[in-house]
Amino acid sequence: MVKLTFDPLMLPVDAVAGESALAPERMSAAWLRKRFAHQPEWHPENMGSQAILRMSPGKPVTPASVLIPIVMHEEQPTLLFTQRSAHLTDHAGQVSFPGGRMEQSDASPIETALREAEEEIGLARSQVEVIGSLPEYFTGTGYRVTPVVCLVNPPVNLRADPNEVAEIFEVPLAFLMDGLNHQLRSIDLPDGYRRTFYAMPYERFFIWGATAAMLRNLFHFLRA
Repeated sequence: MVKLTFDPLMLPVDAVAGESALAPERMSAAWLRKRFAHQPEWHPENMGSQAILRMSPGKPVTPASVLIPIVMHEEQPTLLFTQRSAHLTDHAGQVSFPGGRMEQSDASPIETALREAEEEIGLARSQVEVIGSLPEYFTGTGYRVTPVVCLVNPPVNLRADPNEVAEIFEVPLAFLMDGLNHQLRSIDLPDGYRRTFYAMPYERFFIWGATAAMLRNLFHFLRA
């Protein structure tokens, strides 16, 4: 079982990314659709490269997908997250997007993301509008993750699978798309490796690691 050997909440903040916030007009459904349909030149910030460098040569990589659901509430859009159950093998207890490993029956990474979201939180495909995807992200646990971005029309009736999800919650998109809320933290591990990661604390939830790194890429893509 993969367990953390440190508490990321207890680590000091090294720096704040600090970029200006995404303009409000870029968070409308119409603008988001247009951005994914006509993508500009931009450069991903791949914190996952740290994981690639540390992987043993020849170690198999497991394809996986997550769904990044932007819930288009009338008052303001939010992003939907899950808090993973504490007993899971990988990333137990952490905040994540709904998703998981690709199955042989999945026709594409999008199919994986939709299936996993339906299984984990009961998000019906009829309420999901897939608008695009972000660059693949590699995790230290050996996953090659495709982030699939979608719009969700509320209201939605969600139900958490208790075997995988402890809680479902939402965070305002405007909060996450503001560089002043993106913290950099680091830890020196026993093997001499220094791990640096992003964190985006929100109320009682601590968004960090791969989930925060994928949010950074969404941020860069929408600001480009």
